[in-house]
Amino acid sequence: MTPTSSDSTSTPVALEARGLGHSYGPREVLGRIDFAVRRGEFVCIVGPSGVGKTTLLRCLAGLQRSTKGELLVLGERVTAPQPGVAVVFQDYSRSLMPWSSVLHNVTLPLRANGVSRSEADRRAREALTQVGLAAAVVHQYPWQLSGGMQQRVAIARALAYNPTVLLMDEPFASVDAQTRADLEDLVLRLQHSLHLTVLLVTHDIDEAVYLSDRVVALSGSPATVADIVDVPLGAERDQIETKGTHEFAAIRAEVHGLVRHAATSGSGSGSGAEA
Repeated sequence: MTPTSSDSTSTPVALEARGLGHSYGPREVLGRIDFAVRRGEFVCIVGPSGVGKTTLLRCLAGLQRSTKGELLVLGERVTAPQPGVAVVFQDYSRSLMPWSSVLHNVTLPLRANGVSRSEADRRAREALTQVGLAAAVVHQYPWQLSGGMQQRVAIARALAYNPTVLLMDEPFASVDAQTRADLEDLVLRLQHSLHLTVLLVTHDIDEAVYLSDRVVALSGSPATVADIVDVPLGAERDQIETKGTHEFAAIRAEVHGLVRHAATSGSGSGSGAEA
């Protein structure tokens, strides 16, 4: 989790958006987006459907060039995908190649970047172990695995890249409730053990509060940052105990109020923007 308030100002910034904006032709989706994510922090982005969360994530990943403002990763201005940034997408069935084995799916981006076969295989097997997949699955195909296991493969592919920053776009939206809870806890464990900086887009307010050190709420058309909510729930979190606390309920109500106000004030799906 994030450093304590006493030393957070001295923690280096991993990712920063400065006046970031994006337009599709004449339609402005993102207005002036300003926020920073510090090293080792877990931040979630929420907002009504269609407000532009996925557009923002794609700009932050360097997959889509912003039309104004700038993005800094570890203090360097970037306009294209960076080696230290990995992305996990929502639809694992489209991000994994069904005709390739699990091992080949995980090693593909490594091999494409010049990593030797032996080193790529080693890193892939290590990452698959980190996400709780047994060695027996490496020669199976994605279509032979459950949805939760496929998303673990997608997470392993990102981890094998040895990222500093992990960007996740609704990564658990397509799995059942129990699998979703298991994957949330998995990502928290990985973030702690690997000292990752994580930025996750979600529609699920409970998920955002449970995972985050801070929650960034978007609103408006074009979208801007409505508020950034601190989540001081401690580093150790439990699906039942944490969500049963008064503190969790209070923060959830605050974030829900921000999202509901944004939805009723005209931002979101009515603007025609991406989610």
